Amino acid sequence: IRHMEKGNQSTIMEFLLLGLSSHPEHQQLLFVLFLHMYLITVLGNFLIILAIAGDSQLHVPMYFFLSNLAFVDICFTSTTVPKMLVNHIIGSKVIPFGGCLTQMYFVFVFADMDNFLLAVMAYDRFVAICHPLHYATKMTHHLCALLATGSWIIANLNALLHTLLMARLTFCTNNVIPHFFCDVSPLMKLSCSDPSLNEMVIFTEGGLVMITPFICILASYIHIASAVLRIPSMKGKWKAFSTCGSHLAVVSLFYGTIIAVYFSPSSTHSIKKDTAATVMYTVVTPMLNPFIYSLRNQDMKRALIKMVSRKRFPA
Repeated sequence: IRHMEKGNQSTIMEFLLLGLSSHPEHQQLLFVLFLHMYLITVLGNFLIILAIAGDSQLHVPMYFFLSNLAFVDICFTSTTVPKMLVNHIIGSKVIPFGGCLTQMYFVFVFADMDNFLLAVMAYDRFVAICHPLHYATKMTHHLCALLATGSWIIANLNALLHTLLMARLTFCTNNVIPHFFCDVSPLMKLSCSDPSLNEMVIFTEGGLVMITPFICILASYIHIASAVLRIPSMKGKWKAFSTCGSHLAVVSLFYGTIIAVYFSPSSTHSIKKDTAATVMYTVVTPMLNPFIYSLRNQDMKRALIKMVSRKRFPA
């Protein structure tokens, strides 16, 4: 492993990503499993984007944000899984220090975007269900563009802050990352300098960025539940609660794993626990989103069938 001399101290310039398992028989199984999960994620989310773009009836705020979520999920999974698969094929686990920081930056960006888009979609459903007569005047194209642009700006600024703070740390002894990508928690554990500032920023600014949208989601769904309970038809109530239940399942999965990894005391962390949690929100959740958010939706089913029929029978 290459080192760079810095005064009397050598600084690590490369890391080793151990992956999910060191056992050869497990590695083969995990490679096949993650390859299939990645392909399903990319294909499922790409079909959602194509279906929404090709159906004029879906050019409304709800599906605008859903297409953004599908794009972000493709990028999110592509930030970590392909590198892991390539490492397995070529038999190398090395990642340069700069590449490690770049990967961490994009993980932060797309995790934040998932976070913001879940909140915006919850707000959109709140306006649609609780204020249906004012929906067209409130959820304008200008507001939708502003919410999407603002989310991208805040996500990139937040990722840049944490990446710059990580870049100031020194890594001089151990360079082995017991993970399948460069995550902030295992990197801080490897640092031979004081990471207390990084931890403080994660718990304060990082907590604010993650918890604020989560509170907005909870508030939106509380109002939605209150409005649904006033629906006289049991069929209408069940349909609305079924949809909200699916959304809340993804929200719980996404936020539960992130809070377990980043906002619990470092003394409670273990390698297996953190790895399992990050697999859930970086791989499993993006794979499930097309099914939960779209295939349970009659409009999306119609658009997908229409798109496939148009491809098979152009005339």
